[in-house]
Amino acid sequence: MSAANRGVVYKGPGQVAVESIPYPELALGNRKCDHGVILKVVTTNICGSDQHMVRGRTTAPSGLVLGHEITGLVAECGRDVEFIKPGDLVSVPFNIACGRCRNCKEGRTGICLNVNPSRPGAAYGYVDMGGWAGGQTEYVMVPYADFNLLKFPDADQAMEKIRDLTLLSDIFPTGFHGCVTAGVGPGSTVYIAGAGPVGLAAAVSAQLLGAACVIVGDMIEERLAQARSFGCETLDLTQEGDMADRIEEILGEREVDAFVDCVGFEAHACGCNHGKEAPATVLNSAMSLTRAGGQIGIPGLYVTEDPGAADDAAKQGALSMRFGLGWAKSHSFHTGQCPVMAYHRPLMQAILFGKVNIADAVNVQMITLDQAPKGYADFDGGAAKKFVIDPHGSVAA
Repeated sequence: MSAANRGVVYKGPGQVAVESIPYPELALGNRKCDHGVILKVVTTNICGSDQHMVRGRTTAPSGLVLGHEITGLVAECGRDVEFIKPGDLVSVPFNIACGRCRNCKEGRTGICLNVNPSRPGAAYGYVDMGGWAGGQTEYVMVPYADFNLLKFPDADQAMEKIRDLTLLSDIFPTGFHGCVTAGVGPGSTVYIAGAGPVGLAAAVSAQLLGAACVIVGDMIEERLAQARSFGCETLDLTQEGDMADRIEEILGEREVDAFVDCVGFEAHACGCNHGKEAPATVLNSAMSLTRAGGQIGIPGLYVTEDPGAADDAAKQGALSMRFGLGWAKSHSFHTGQCPVMAYHRPLMQAILFGKVNIADAVNVQMITLDQAPKGYADFDGGAAKKFVIDPHGSVAA
């Protein structure tokens, strides 16, 4: 089977374009990929991690096909695929995992040892993540299909909730993982740094886990309003004032039980210096604002190379952290990619049984494939929206 294909292509800093690209093959280099499938993409989302590349803050090469948040219909199966069939509607974890290596067998699918020759862990359409083609396309190939794919039990039911279910490929599990690794549970007080889509997903996840109070900090009022729309307290970080004082006004205490960093390496200073980049500011705030013995989840992206950083150390991923404070307070830190498969099935159930309305929380906006460049520009401008591409008009129909 072959057909036309189009996708969102990174052209250089600040530039993306929708172009004709090759139709995917069931192949890995010069050998067949009998364990893979070809998907007709139903939804594919623009992620904040994509924006780091598009801003020129990574070593991503021009010509990279973008997109790691994919939901699709199975169009073709390789010979060795046993349990996934043509016509199945599936969610694709952004982590590519072989299912065979030590880490995969331990459930640590974000750091698979066999899918990237450069380092542990791979993802679709992302710099240094194995060279896999991205999924902001009409069609995409997914390897190790039986292991990787989450099949929705009823395709018609899933299409009715596709605005929510599309978020299972990355941001909902990632936000949930950030909260789990921060130790969020019933009665917890939680600070979420950043009210972008992952931060909002983390805030919803904290509520789902039973948090007593969720505080979200950001510099964009529209995003803070979105957090307040589902019951969060908020801090406008453009305002001056000690953060501990402001948290005490909300909680009656100056520290939280759990802290989740959903900002990452492009963080900016707070207060009167908020226009100045300060890549370690969230991590240092986490240690200041988390109680002794508390936990800090860090789903926000940090990179080993940042060519756009303000200083030479940060260009190599070396940040000026007050780590002694974290040590003195016996904090635990958890970093790295979310292992999506650890969470996507239970979160699917929460969506299907009406326990969470994640699409409303992150303010999903459906767009066409041709509208993707404008979606990138609007997202980069701070829009309080999660842009979801509908490449075939399947959702609109």
